[in-house]
Amino acid sequence: MSSEKILNDLKKQNFKPVYWLEGDEEFFIDQVINYAENKILTESEAGFNLTVYYGRDASWTDVVNSCRRYPMFSEKQVVILKEAQGMKDIEKLESYIEKPLNSTFLFVAYKNKKLDGRTKLAKMLKDKAVLFTSKKLYDNELPDWTSGLIKSKGFTITNKALFLLIDHIGNDLSRLNNEVDKLALNLGTRKNITEDDIENFVGISKEFNVFELQQAIASKDLYKAVRIIQYFEANPKAAPLQLIFPSLYNFFSKVSMIYSVQARDERSVATAIGVNAFFVKDYIQTAIKFSQQDIEKVLLLLYEYNLRNIGINDSGTEDADLLKEMVVKMIAA
Repeated sequence: MSSEKILNDLKKQNFKPVYWLEGDEEFFIDQVINYAENKILTESEAGFNLTVYYGRDASWTDVVNSCRRYPMFSEKQVVILKEAQGMKDIEKLESYIEKPLNSTFLFVAYKNKKLDGRTKLAKMLKDKAVLFTSKKLYDNELPDWTSGLIKSKGFTITNKALFLLIDHIGNDLSRLNNEVDKLALNLGTRKNITEDDIENFVGISKEFNVFELQQAIASKDLYKAVRIIQYFEANPKAAPLQLIFPSLYNFFSKVSMIYSVQARDERSVATAIGVNAFFVKDYIQTAIKFSQQDIEKVLLLLYEYNLRNIGINDSGTEDADLLKEMVVKMIAA
């Protein structure tokens, strides 16, 4: 079951006694927990019937005792166990989960972990509870997810603005959501987010960023690449090497996969190399400008200069000088 399905059911007041939310992506877990904490009960009901525990500070007996009591001045109560992964003897919740009260809705947030599916508790949850396992999104899923998030808030976004946002933030869904909310607040009556908005309200230069550097290298535009690096040198926080190297490696490693793809239509290539169809043209055009051997040299240069950046085979060359030297060699390839 997805977090969207759980939220839709909760909004329709289609409640179940136990919700077990586990896995690596905290954003989806937090969505459900926040709804349970703030929306299921009215303000007057919550005063008597909302109980929130934290795994490290509570015992399993505290949680079970709260779940087994009956609601006051209401037909339902909500019990939330946050950071459940920190609770000792959590498997002892089995005694309640096996026979839960219909008037209690228990929500358990078991973040960044999954129960061992062979345990009695895990097997019981499959039968007795709503079990949701959250997973990190793959990079090629981020554009569709972010675009859908923006659309759900009543806005649209240009492709370049979308890429700038994703490239800068990555798959930190909570931060993406927060930045979209900030953009929405600043747009006024406008409904379309542009790269100018990303620059003004998120703080990412639309001309001098990792994406533009990547494009400059891919198009073998040394002049543009050097201008971007000079901007990074003057603004060290704009794009540290620890951000630049992984981004470039991700791009060129996917370009290297294109040479083994027989089909050349955009959809087939996007599927084969695991990128979103929004941006596959950039990868294809780069594969045309660089030979397979050239891309192999580019990847080796990234490996070499990443080692130099952390002090291996380098006596302390400045970041900007390292980057310039590497980029010149890449474009010369």
